[in-house]
Amino acid sequence: MNTAHAQVFDHQSAHDAHDPLAPVFAQYPLDVVRAEGVWLYAANGRRVLDLYGGHAVAALGYDHPAWTKALTAQAHAVNFQSNAVPMDVRTRAAQKLIAFSKLPVQSVFFVNSGAEANENALKMAFTLNPGRTEVVALEQSFHGRTAGAGALTWGAATKWYGFPRTPFDVTFLPRRDESALARITEKTAAVFVEPIQGVGGAFDLGAAYLKALRKRCDETGAVLVFDEVQCGFGRCGEPFAAVLYDVLPDMITSAKALGNGFPCSALLMMKKAADAVKLDSLGTTFGGGPMAAAAIEACIDAIDSEQLLANVRQVSAYIRNTCVVGPIIGTQGEGFLTGLISNKPAKDLQKALLEQHDILTGTSGDPNVLRLLPPFILRQTHVDLLAAALKRLS
Repeated sequence: MNTAHAQVFDHQSAHDAHDPLAPVFAQYPLDVVRAEGVWLYAANGRRVLDLYGGHAVAALGYDHPAWTKALTAQAHAVNFQSNAVPMDVRTRAAQKLIAFSKLPVQSVFFVNSGAEANENALKMAFTLNPGRTEVVALEQSFHGRTAGAGALTWGAATKWYGFPRTPFDVTFLPRRDESALARITEKTAAVFVEPIQGVGGAFDLGAAYLKALRKRCDETGAVLVFDEVQCGFGRCGEPFAAVLYDVLPDMITSAKALGNGFPCSALLMMKKAADAVKLDSLGTTFGGGPMAAAAIEACIDAIDSEQLLANVRQVSAYIRNTCVVGPIIGTQGEGFLTGLISNKPAKDLQKALLEQHDILTGTSGDPNVLRLLPPFILRQTHVDLLAAALKRLS
C-alpha cells in the first residue's frame, strides 16, 4: 500500500510519544469510527464524503450488506486453511475472477498484496526469460515497497528503498514516448506498466502507446506485465484496463479493490506464463485463504448484480463534465481513477476540501493533480457536492 501521497496536513502529527505504532504513515486529521456507503463518520459525529476509498480499496463502499454477509458466513464455516487443503470457495473465486476479466486468463495465483503479486510476476518473468537481467518500467511508476517491486518504483532509490542493491537491472522509460521503446531489447526480461498510473497522477497511457509496447515486447521476447493493482478490477469502468484498451499482456496483477478491504491480491496469467508454472514454483501461506476468497467472490457478485461497471462509466463521465470548475482546469485518467488538474497546489486544494467542505480526496506524485478513487457505488448527487465545493474554492 502506498501512503507517500496521502498528504499530512501541517497541524496534524502522524505520531506522538504515546503511540505504539511505527511513525511511518502520514495521516489525515480525521478520526474515523464508522462508515456507511460512501460516508465516513468521525467520533464527534462529523460526516465526510470519501472520494479516496482508502487508497482505491473500498470498491463496494462501507458496510455493504452482501459482502459483510459473505465474510460472516465464511468465518462461521471455516476461517482459514492453507493451500495444502483444497477448498471450493477458493476455486469459485478463481473461476469467477477469470470470467469477470473477459480475458483469456489460464491460471490465477492468489496472494496478499499488490507488491506481492508484482514480486511473483517478476519471478515468472525471469523464469520465462532465463539469463536476462533487466526489467523496464516507466517514469512516475509505483509498483510496491518490496525489494523487486520497489526497484521498479520511480524515485524509490532516493527516497525510501533502503536495500543495498536492486535484485536486477532496471531501466525507466518516459511515459507515452514510443521512440524510447527501442530501449527494450533482448536483455529485457519483462516490462512492467500501469496502464493508468495511480501515484503518477491518474495518468492514462492510452491505447496507442500500450499497443506499441505490446508490439515491442513481441519483437524482443520481453514479458509484458500490466500492474492493475490500482486501475483494475473495475475501477477503469471495465474489468481491467487490458479490456478497456484492447491490449493483452502476458500477466496482470490485481489487488486493492479486489477484496473491498480484506487483504488479498491475484496474479492473472495468460497461457505463456501459466504453462511455465510448476509444482512449488510459487508459494504463499495466507494467499487464497477462505476469507479472502469469499471477499473476492462477494465483490464480483456485487459488481455484476448491481451493474457497478456501468455506474463507474456513467458517474466518471459526469465528474469530467461537471468538475472542471473553480481551480480545476482539466481531467485525466479513466473511470474512478480520475485526476483533477488544478491551477493551485493539489495539497492546498485537498486540505480545503476536507477542512471546509467535509470531502476527502487524495493527492499524487504530480503536485497539481488531485486524485479521486471513490467507491464504485458513488452517485451523481455525490459528485454535485464536489462540484459545488470546487466552485467555492475558485
